[in-house]
Amino acid sequence: MGNAAGVRRDFGELEQRRMKAASLFQRGVSQAEVARQLGVGRSSVNRWAQLLKASGRAGLKKAGRAGRKPRLQAAELAAVETALKRGPQELGYEANLWTAPRVARLIEELCGVRYHPAHVWRILGRLGWSCQRPVGRALERDEQAIKRWKRYRWPQLKKKPAKAGAPLSSSTRAD
Repeated sequence: MGNAAGVRRDFGELEQRRMKAASLFQRGVSQAEVARQLGVGRSSVNRWAQLLKASGRAGLKKAGRAGRKPRLQAAELAAVETALKRGPQELGYEANLWTAPRVARLIEELCGVRYHPAHVWRILGRLGWSCQRPVGRALERDEQAIKRWKRYRWPQLKKKPAKAGAPLSSSTRAD
């Protein structure tokens, strides 16, 4: 069944539950009763009983982390963050803006690990970086033209509410 998205498993708590099951087994409690008392499935209890029989309590110890091990070690992440702080222009890019493909290229050059640009955002999130917009504005920006457009053209384009009592284009009401 698994966990809801974003919910992390507490491996210590899961181990405690298995150890409690081991204690119940040693007292002669049936598998069905262990499952009921601990609020778990009978298949899990059956698996725990087999592990206990084959390996003892050591077989019920926590497995450690879930999922694949990260491809970047802590030292490599620190090196990536240091390079990110130097900025993209320092590494030869014209614009002073980090993009996902640029960060992916940086990681590959520094660590020899290739990531898809879409996955780079997870790594940046782990480092505490977030998506930011550039502070600067275009040099060609004409503030007077923008004000004029907002004042005169936008009201002409903006959809106006229908007048009260006006017929609807697809009216289903009987008149």
